[in-house]
Amino acid sequence: MTSWQWVRIIGGSFVLLSLLLGVPESPLFISKYWLWFTAFVGANLLQSGFTRWCLMENIVRSLGAKRGD
Repeated sequence: MTSWQWVRIIGGSFVLLSLLLGVPESPLFISKYWLWFTAFVGANLLQSGFTRWCLMENIVRSLGAKRGD
C-alpha cells in the first residue's frame, strides 16, 4: 500500500475511534472531549489537501511505506 492509502486508513480509524469515545450515546463513551480529537484530525486532513504536506504521511513513509502521489 502507498503512504496515501495508509494516511486515509489511519485518519478514518482515528475519526471513528474518537467518535466512539466522544459521543454520549456510544457504548464506549469516555468523555465528550474526544470530539476535539475528531476536529483535530479533520483539520489536518483539510490542511493537507491545500498544502500537499501531511505529517502522518511523513511518519508512514519513514516506517517504510511507498510514496503515494
